[in-house]
Amino acid sequence: MYRLITVAGKAALEYEGQYFDLATLSAEPQWGDPMYAVAHHDELHEWSTRCGDATPTGSLADVTLGPPVPVPRQVFGIGLNYRDHAQETGAQLPPAPLTFTKYPSCIAGPTASIPLSGETVDWEVELVAVVGQTARHVSRESAWDYLAGLTLGQDISDRTVQRAGVPPQFNLGKSFENYGPTGPALVSLDSFPDLLDIGLDCDVDGSTMQSASSAQMIFDIPTLVAYLSSIVTLYPGDLIFTGTPAGVGAARGTFLRPGSVLTSRADVIGSLRNECVAGQAPLDVSA
Repeated sequence: MYRLITVAGKAALEYEGQYFDLATLSAEPQWGDPMYAVAHHDELHEWSTRCGDATPTGSLADVTLGPPVPVPRQVFGIGLNYRDHAQETGAQLPPAPLTFTKYPSCIAGPTASIPLSGETVDWEVELVAVVGQTARHVSRESAWDYLAGLTLGQDISDRTVQRAGVPPQFNLGKSFENYGPTGPALVSLDSFPDLLDIGLDCDVDGSTMQSASSAQMIFDIPTLVAYLSSIVTLYPGDLIFTGTPAGVGAARGTFLRPGSVLTSRADVIGSLRNECVAGQAPLDVSA
């Protein structure tokens, strides 16, 4: 088992409330690169077992964590992947995974502030699958073998930008600065009692907005990996935001405001805490 984190941009392992800089632990400088660590995730099990006898770099309580996968090559989002979320939006169930992209520049850490781009910015708590090796035409049965682990994410969405035009184009509305907070750790698959039944929830200012299990997904994680890899090549470090359950702001008629505190949690993985701040609206080109 392992929990991969980043501290000051460098890869580290979390262990019993402490963190261990991977370059120091391994005495090999390339392990300081989080993307190298993800691509060599099989070796993280061994490094993790050495933490118990090693001197920690420091305490988790004294540092600010970055995203566990800071520069993914590709970031996929899956829409309407929970039946109750599809129902609350009035949408038909998709016949195949409804896929969009979040541009990698939106990826942020577990406590990053979220600059709001307008008055219709929404929350979407999601499990995030992290690809661990190059995958092309992977079967459902072997899909887990191609993942480095799971983390937690928020697919923050500017609904006005997302739905502008006919047909709507999701990508930009979901890719403003820090609209992809992730973390707190990339957690190995063997850490989970049941990979197909992971609880997750989301609070806004202390009020629960979303609470569900990944068992409610329409297309489970192995199916998503198999489907995506049948169309595009997946690379180590690619992120797959696997969809959100019911309870988003658009269905409630309420949205994030400056000062709102967004708290997201997932079994085993841990929590994100993101404060919303005033941001900048996109350029108005309608004139």
